[in-house]
Amino acid sequence: MLESESPLNEALSEEVRERRRTASRNELVQALDVRPTRIVAMGGGTGLPMVLRGLARRADPRVGDPGLDITAVVAMSDDGGSSGRLRRTRGSLPPGDVRNCLVALAGGKSTNPLSEVFQYRFAGKRGLAGHAVGNLLIAALAELKGDFLEAVRVSGELLGVKGRVLPSTLSPVQLVARMEDATEVVGERNISRAHGRIQNVLLSPRSPPPVDGLLEAIYTADLIAIGPGSLYSSLMPNLLVDGVARALCETRALKVMVANLMTQPGETDGMDCLDHVRAVIDHVGPVLDAVLINGTRPPEESCKRYALKGQFPVQVDRRALISAGVVPVEADLLKDCPRIRHDSRKVARCLLKMARSGL
Repeated sequence: MLESESPLNEALSEEVRERRRTASRNELVQALDVRPTRIVAMGGGTGLPMVLRGLARRADPRVGDPGLDITAVVAMSDDGGSSGRLRRTRGSLPPGDVRNCLVALAGGKSTNPLSEVFQYRFAGKRGLAGHAVGNLLIAALAELKGDFLEAVRVSGELLGVKGRVLPSTLSPVQLVARMEDATEVVGERNISRAHGRIQNVLLSPRSPPPVDGLLEAIYTADLIAIGPGSLYSSLMPNLLVDGVARALCETRALKVMVANLMTQPGETDGMDCLDHVRAVIDHVGPVLDAVLINGTRPPEESCKRYALKGQFPVQVDRRALISAGVVPVEADLLKDCPRIRHDSRKVARCLLKMARSGL
């Protein structure tokens, strides 16, 4: 009889296999016992969906990785384009930024056929022209259900989103900007047209109530990402909702501002990274722990093209940020493309590293 076929060796081999099976089961149980990393991402416009696309790719649990619990918090002050028309003609809350976030959490148009339908925008000059299908669907569901939040939830189920999207408030609000020349500009779409330096912004009515679940999400988060996006028209409206600033100050979550790559004409002309941070602090207090900044210089040719439109790279003074009580975290965040854009994968990778290991 060969040595390998002896009863003793067979018994030993079976014992080894049983140990391996037991170890595998234990690893699975341990992985299931570890809760997902809780991420809250706040903003609007195109910046928030970029962050969500990167996070959605990492949302599903894997062996040794319990995945992510993602909550997107969306500003509700948009009054332009299709959203503005639905607000004026139907009395709807603005669905546009919500739609973009839902699609981002669903994997985007390339992986989800229904996402392509949601993003389809009617052509022409009359009737449905300019409306996105998803905007109409969310508005229709809100009227059918009598509840905008339920409409968002149902839309998320249809798309199979990996996470949830919360409007920051269910109150119809307008953004009001006070300019340095003491004038007031009412309405988000009018602020960038004002061509003046913004002193501060507020919501009208002031301190609208937060949507159910928003403050709880902030208090229980591991990391809260704010931005990137339009400083005054996408980020601030979320922070000005009643209770949000206090929750951000009191939560144990790491609060990270994702810095913009470029200035925005009519809104942040001439502002550097410290100016962005100070604007947040001046409005709602010391709610930031860190700022995630891009450490790679955009291509010179791209910078020249953007300069023709009045957009310039946001300058960063690391020592000044530290003096302001905010830790600068630098990484290559640029997307490899002709336009100057954040890479969603790179941003998500940095945020998850910060959430799981701290600064």
